[in-house]
Order: sequence, then structure tokens, then C-alpha cells
Amino acid sequence: MNKDILQSELQFKAVRSSGAGGQNVNKVASKVELIFDLEASTGLNDDEKTLLKQNLSNRLTKGNVLLLQCEESRSQHKNKTLVIERFFNLIEDGLIIPKERIPTKTPRSVIRKRLKAKRKISDKKTNRRPPEIE
Repeated sequence: MNKDILQSELQFKAVRSSGAGGQNVNKVASKVELIFDLEASTGLNDDEKTLLKQNLSNRLTKGNVLLLQCEESRSQHKNKTLVIERFFNLIEDGLIIPKERIPTKTPRSVIRKRLKAKRKISDKKTNRRPPEIE
């Protein structure tokens, strides 16, 4: 993954932000939308692209385009830096290959302890019953 190439491939669109802000909200386009085409990217190799498609499948559009937006700040410049930072965090997290879990056998002592606890609770509940009169 080459960050410089990826950053040059990003497209930005400034849109009017929603929410509080008074008159300023109606005049200034402070919300920033980041558009990244995963298929056309040259900063990622084919293995990284398939891994990202798999891990970020719920965030990608049908055309494998990643859309991110930020409207946290009233400043367009600050929103742009925040969305770029969020993009690189998302890409780095998407490229992590999780370790495969090796199943382990439950130790005998743990099984014995669990059964002993069950027996203890069972005995407690049977002792609560009224005695049987013959």
C-alpha cells in the first residue's frame, strides 16, 4: 500500500452541511465527501484489493467505490483532513488478516469443576423441598 499514490487517487466533493450553524450553514459548503474507486486504484495490488473487497464489503457500493463523509467541523479544510485520516485508518484495518484460531480441548479439571458446581446447586435445591411423609 502506497499512501502517496492512494492520496492522489482520492476525489473530494464539498457539500452544504446539515445541522446547527445558523446562517453560515446555508452559505458555506463545509461538509466533505471522499470518493475512492477501489477497482481503478494503482496504489494497491490485486491481493490487497480482493482483501479490501472482502473486509469492506458493507461499506462499498456496487461499483466497488468507497464513499466517506465528514461534517464534524465548520471548517472545510479540517473536515478534509479528518476524512483522509479516517480513510487511511479504514484501509489499514481492512488489510489486517486475522489470525486463525486453533481450537483447544477443554481441560478435565474444568469439566470436573463445572459438574461439581452443578451437583452442589442440585443438592441445594433438593434440600429445599419439604420432606416426604410416609
